[in-house]
Amino acid sequence: MAKALWVEQYRPNSVDGYVFRDNAQRKQVTQWIKDQTIPHLIFSGNAGIGKTTLAKLLFNELNLNPLDILEINASRTNSVDDVRDKIVNFVQMIPFGDFKVVLLDEADYLSPNAQAALRGVMEEHHETARFILTCNYPNRIIPALHSRCQGFHIAKIDQTEFTARVAQILITEGVDLELDVLDTYVKATYPDLRKCINMVQMNSQDGKLLAPSDGDQGQQDWKIEMVELFKAGKIQGARKLLCGSVRPEEMEEIYRWLYANIELFGADDYQQDQAVLIIKQGLVDHALVADPEINLAAVLIRLARNLEK
Repeated sequence: MAKALWVEQYRPNSVDGYVFRDNAQRKQVTQWIKDQTIPHLIFSGNAGIGKTTLAKLLFNELNLNPLDILEINASRTNSVDDVRDKIVNFVQMIPFGDFKVVLLDEADYLSPNAQAALRGVMEEHHETARFILTCNYPNRIIPALHSRCQGFHIAKIDQTEFTARVAQILITEGVDLELDVLDTYVKATYPDLRKCINMVQMNSQDGKLLAPSDGDQGQQDWKIEMVELFKAGKIQGARKLLCGSVRPEEMEEIYRWLYANIELFGADDYQQDQAVLIIKQGLVDHALVADPEINLAAVLIRLARNLEK
């Protein structure tokens, strides 16, 4: 039998097991559960951050009848005909419970015409149906849908809880771990919790979480090696690896990663404040320069010099 994927095996089905962005979002979700109802919702944020998990958690906590739930992957099912045929046929039937729920995963892939058709369905069946849309890029959702839904943006989850969640899974699986090794995996993947869980499962062998250099090099993410170099103070080596590995579409994500791990670039508050200013200016310049790779290299050089002060 194939080994179970930890990311599915440990997918939380209650509020207690979910990693929230902050306490305010936890209170909001708790209130929905207490009221036993939800509005139309748009869950937006980075990949692997828990948007679909939160939707399924709500299904469980609201005690919805499985027959009242329709899950659609909008990256594959995204035309006007799909909205009319699948969604309308589903919501126009009388629910077994208080209301039906349509979960549209990756709703930013819905065509504009499909989104326009969807807003009419939301209005017509608002008494017996709720819609949850998940997306990585909320700007691709038309304003009319944003107006009809409560936005719930999960741009960044608590890093301490993120680390604790991964550690809890490892402990439950009986895997010995060193905190410094776990910290490397966390820094390389944060805020993508799904990727972190998959990576530590892949590198857990014989009851121990292996250091990145001891794992399967063929599967090793270059970000892991980059983190190790940064943590060792080898910023020149990290710069060469990063600039040689990062894809153009990942550039902005790298600036966010630098900011999220600001402690790597400053031993005290003053150095860290200076590092934030350097990263900010690099991000501003990123939109103006002809060669983003050179701009990123310059930012890393300035960060290295900031550490030497």
